[in-house]
Amino acid sequence: MSLKKFIKSRVFLKHLVLSIIIVVVIVAIVLQQLKSYTHHGESYPVPDFTGLTIDEFEATAEQAHLKFEIIDSMHFDDANPGAVVEQVPEPGFKVKKNRIVFLTINSTVPEMVVLPKLTDISFRQSLGLIENCGLKPGKITYQPSEYNNLVLNIEQDSKILKQGDIIQKGSRVDLVIGSSKGVQDTPLPDLTGMTYVEAKSLLTSNMLNTGSLICDGTIITSEDTLAGIIWKQYPGKNIKLVSLGTSVDLWLTLDLIKISQPIQKEL
Repeated sequence: MSLKKFIKSRVFLKHLVLSIIIVVVIVAIVLQQLKSYTHHGESYPVPDFTGLTIDEFEATAEQAHLKFEIIDSMHFDDANPGAVVEQVPEPGFKVKKNRIVFLTINSTVPEMVVLPKLTDISFRQSLGLIENCGLKPGKITYQPSEYNNLVLNIEQDSKILKQGDIIQKGSRVDLVIGSSKGVQDTPLPDLTGMTYVEAKSLLTSNMLNTGSLICDGTIITSEDTLAGIIWKQYPGKNIKLVSLGTSVDLWLTLDLIKISQPIQKEL
C-alpha cells in the first residue's frame, strides 16, 4: 500500500485521533498536577503583626503558614520594646503559603543623641538646632540678663546640660532665656480649631509654654490626642497679651459639635 493511500486509510485516521486524545489527556493531567503543586490561585491575607512581640508574631506567622524575617529595628516612644512597628507586605495583602513577611521591630534600647551647642545663641537658633537633632523643646523660663532672648542654659529634669552630653532622642529639654527688659509681653495666639501638635508648636514659637491638657470623654488613646482639636484655652481669647513664658491650658476634643459651637463664656 502506498504512503498516500495509508494516510487516507481509516486505520491511520483512527490512530491519529487516538494519539491526539492521549496527548491532550497527558497535558491536562500534567497541568493539573502543576496547579496542585504550586497552589495556583490560592492566596491568603497577611495578618496584622503591628504591636505584637516576638512570641506573639511567631505564633501568628506559624498559624498563617507564613515565614518572617526581622530586617530592621527603630525606636518609638509609644511602642513596646521588641514590638513590630512596620511590616511588608502590609496587613490584608494576599500571598501564598510559606511566603516571607519582613518585619521592623521597636528597638529595646532608646536611640541617643549628642547635645549640640545650644547656649549663647538666640532662642530661634537654639530651637532650630533642638529640632534638627531629634529633641523637643520643653518648658521656657526667663532670667534677668543683659542680653535679650539669648539662651542662658539648657536643662532636663532640673539638671543643667552641656554641649556634648548624650541624652535620649525625642526627649524634651527646657530652655532658660535671658531677658534684658524685665517682664515682657507677647501676643496670645488663638489656638481654637488647631490640633494639639499645631498648638504646642505655635506656643513654643511665641515663647509660651503648654500648660495642662484637659481631654473630654472623646479622647481615649494617644492617637486621639494627636487627632483631637483645641476647643477652649486658658488664658482665653479675650486676653490679647501675656507675659513671655506663660503657660496656656488647652481643652481637647473629637466632638465635632463642641468644636463648631462658639464658646458662650470666655475664660
